[in-house]
Amino acid sequence: MCGICGIVRFDTTKIENSSLTLMMQKQKHRGPNDESIFIDNNVGFGFVRLSILDLSLAGRQPMSDKNNRYTLVFNGEIFNYIELREELISKGVTFESKTDTEVLLNMYIAYGKDCLNMLNGMFAFAIYDKQSGEVFAARDRFGVKPFYYYHDEEQFIFASEIPPILAIYNKKNAANEQAIFDYLAFNRTDQNESTFFKDIYKLQHGCCLQIKKKQVHIEKWYDLPSKIQTQKADDQHYKKLLTDAISIRMRSDVPVGVCLSGGLDSSSITSVLTETLNHSYIHTFSAVYEKGDKADESAFIDLYRNKLKNM
Repeated sequence: MCGICGIVRFDTTKIENSSLTLMMQKQKHRGPNDESIFIDNNVGFGFVRLSILDLSLAGRQPMSDKNNRYTLVFNGEIFNYIELREELISKGVTFESKTDTEVLLNMYIAYGKDCLNMLNGMFAFAIYDKQSGEVFAARDRFGVKPFYYYHDEEQFIFASEIPPILAIYNKKNAANEQAIFDYLAFNRTDQNESTFFKDIYKLQHGCCLQIKKKQVHIEKWYDLPSKIQTQKADDQHYKKLLTDAISIRMRSDVPVGVCLSGGLDSSSITSVLTETLNHSYIHTFSAVYEKGDKADESAFIDLYRNKLKNM
């Protein structure tokens, strides 16, 4: 899962190590395996790591390039990192690790924000350019990975969760009553950038931002409706896309499991893994409640479980 955080001051005030440490502590549950801090005067990044790819310290973040110009904090996974890595190697790029983090860092160095269209993955990240003093951040197409932020005339603060921001932004917490009403009345939470707290926002899915000359510029880099107008709809094409998507997500240096509810989606994913991709043993996890409970899905799980070995 991992957790990222950062502070960008719009003056020359140096970031305090203690502020980043506190932010990291507030989301330590996201990354129990490692943690580290980067500070360059008025810019600071913090990171707590859940190790998935390249479990060594070579995957430690914040990660800087060989010239120490760019520094990255990244939560998520780039599924096609092997293919992108090979492309970068063909262009003369060398790597110190086997992480998707280093691939993402070098993709941004090579292509700038255009690299977003080449990424197959779920991600929220921020990159600091020491030479220009600019910070670039982005969130994946569908907002799988979170990115919350606060900014005023003095600073920009971001994190994977809201509590780290609340801990340091030196304001009295105030409820966003409209956002709370929309949630309670209509079960709506993602219709805009608002959160339950006034002045704390989320970077919307498929959006990126740039901090340049004390200004924060946000733009949308991915729009789903414009991408689906010419898609094929036949079942074989869909099955191939589904199989490819599941296969590429099995790249990991730790065991991978499936949350099995017995529904169409999780059962389809598990069937593709066992029958099409021939994974003989898959870890499955299910949430089972009391019989008759509205949330209990054990009956559907029981219908499917005999198709799996060792379950």
